[in-house]
Amino acid sequence: MKDFAALYRDLDASTSSLAKQAALQRYLREATPADAAWAVYFLAGGKPRQLVPTKLLRLLAQEAAGLPEWLFDESYDAVGDLAETIALLLPPPSETHDLGLAGWVEQHLLPLRDAAKTSPDLLAERLRVQWQQLAAEERLVYFKLITGAFRVGVSKLQVTQALAAVGGVDAKRVAQRLMGYTHIGARPRPDDYSALIAPESGAEQVQKTSGQPYPFFLAHPFNIPLEQFDAVLGPPADWIVEWKWDGIRAQLVKRAGVVWVWSRGEELVTERFPELAVLGEALPDGTVLDGEIVVWRSDENSPENASEGKVQPFAELQKRIGRKTLGAKLLRDIPVVLLAYDILEWEGRDLRMQPQSQRRVLLDELVARMRHPSLLPSPMLTGVDWADLARQREAARTMGVEGMMLKRRDAQYGVGRTKDVGVWWKWKIDPLSIDAVLIYAQRGHGRRASLFSDYTFAVWDGPPGQEDRKLVPFAKAYSGLTDSEMARVDAIIRKTTIESFGPVKSVKPTLVFELGFEGIARSTRHKSGIAVRFPRMLRWREDKPVDEADTLETLVALLPAEPFTDRTQLS
Repeated sequence: MKDFAALYRDLDASTSSLAKQAALQRYLREATPADAAWAVYFLAGGKPRQLVPTKLLRLLAQEAAGLPEWLFDESYDAVGDLAETIALLLPPPSETHDLGLAGWVEQHLLPLRDAAKTSPDLLAERLRVQWQQLAAEERLVYFKLITGAFRVGVSKLQVTQALAAVGGVDAKRVAQRLMGYTHIGARPRPDDYSALIAPESGAEQVQKTSGQPYPFFLAHPFNIPLEQFDAVLGPPADWIVEWKWDGIRAQLVKRAGVVWVWSRGEELVTERFPELAVLGEALPDGTVLDGEIVVWRSDENSPENASEGKVQPFAELQKRIGRKTLGAKLLRDIPVVLLAYDILEWEGRDLRMQPQSQRRVLLDELVARMRHPSLLPSPMLTGVDWADLARQREAARTMGVEGMMLKRRDAQYGVGRTKDVGVWWKWKIDPLSIDAVLIYAQRGHGRRASLFSDYTFAVWDGPPGQEDRKLVPFAKAYSGLTDSEMARVDAIIRKTTIESFGPVKSVKPTLVFELGFEGIARSTRHKSGIAVRFPRMLRWREDKPVDEADTLETLVALLPAEPFTDRTQLS
C-alpha cells in the first residue's frame, strides 16, 4: 500500500508525461504481480462498487476528528474533496502495517461491503481499525478507493505503454489484453497481470473461447472549412460516410456458443440488453460486430417489419440504462437494436487488418442473410461532392444524430484514437447554444479543489419586462473556460455569494455565459422540464446584461420538431 500511495503522489504531482511514464514503469518493475494486478486495474479506470455509504463515512470521520458538523463541512468546503478532507482531519495512526495493495484491497476494502450489509456497527469498527494503521499519504488513496473517487492524471494509453515497456510486448497487443480487465465485476489476480506482459504467442491472435472484445477504434474530430475538404480528404468516393449515432457504442461477441455484449467503457452489459443476447445466439460462432445500441421502435402499421422503425432520442435509452430490473413492459416499450457498422471477427478470424470497404461488404451480407429484427446495418450515405453531403448533414439535428462519420475505404481497424493504419473522422454538427445565467457554484476536484469551477446555469421563465419572472436552472457545466477566466469567475463568486448549501454556493445573478450542448430533450426529472447533453461553456458573455439572457421559451424552441428518425430517410 505504501508503494502504491507513493506512485499516486508521484503521478499527481507531475504534469510531465515522461515523468509519469517513468514512475509507472518503476512501480510495475518493482511491485509483486498481485499488487501490480490491482494497480493496473485502478490506474486503467477500474472501480469496484461503492464500499461504504458516504453519509456513514462522513459521520465516523467527524467523530474521530472531534469536530462539530459545521466545522467538518467548512473543512470539506475548503478542500473540495471528501477523501482528502478525511485524510487530513483524522488523528495520526496508532499502528502500522506491512500489507501491499492487493492485501489491503482483498483483506480489508472488499469485505467492507459485506460488513455494511451485516451491521453498521461492525462496519464502523472495521473502518476505525483500518485507518488507524495507515499513514496520511496512504489514507488519501484508501479513502479515494472507498468513495469511488480514485482519479489520477494518467490515461489508459499511458498505462498500456508502461506495460508494453515492462513486458517488451507490442503496445497494441497489450491494449487487446486489457480489454475487459477493468469491468466492474473483475477481481484481477497475479496471473492476470502476468498475462498482460507475457511474450506474445501465435495462438493469441484470436481467443476462440474468450468473451474478450477488441480495443475500440476511435474517431478524430474534423471541423475544417468545407472548401478545404477536397484538398485534405480527396473525393467522397474514397470514404464510407455514415450518420454519427447518439447511442451506446458496443461490441457483440459470439464465441463457443456464448454471447457477450461490451460497451466502449469496457463494461459487460449483456444482461441489460437481453434482445441483443438473443441476437448473439443466432450469430455464427467466431463473430464480433461493432456498432451502436439505440432504441428502435417499429412502425405501428407494420410491427413485423423492424426495418421500417425509427431511432428514438438518447433520453429513451437512458430510461433503460438506469433500471436494475428489466420487466416485460419496459422491454416492450423501449426496445433496442444494434445498428452495426463493422465486423471485426468472422469464423474466428481477426478481420481488423482488412480494408474497411471489404469488412463492410461482409457485414452487409451477414445482416441481409440473418434478417434479424435486432440487427440493422448503419446506412451508408452518398453525395456527388462534399457540398452535397454537407447539405445532407444539415438535417442531422432533426434526425437525432450528431453529424457524420467519415471512414477511409482502405482503412484498417486500429486501436484507440490512432492514424497509423487508417483514420475515422467525426464530422459533427455545430452545438446548440443559449445564453444562460450562473446561479450556483461549487468547488472542483484535483487541481481545481480551491476554485469554484462547477457551475449551475439558469434561464428566465418569462420574457423581458414580465413582472415576477424567475431564473429556472436547467444545466450544469464545468468546462470551457481558460485558467485565467476561471480565476476571475472564482473571485466574483466569492464576492457575490448569497447563501451556502453545504459545498454549494448560491450567488447573485451577475454572470452570463453562452452554453453549448449536443442535444436537447424533454425531461420530467428537471425543474425546467428540459435536459441537455454534454453542456459546456463556449464563452463568457461579459457584453450581455443578465436581464437579456435567454428564456425557457427560447430553450423549448430548440427541441426537435420530430423526436426520432424515420428509417426511410436514412437509405
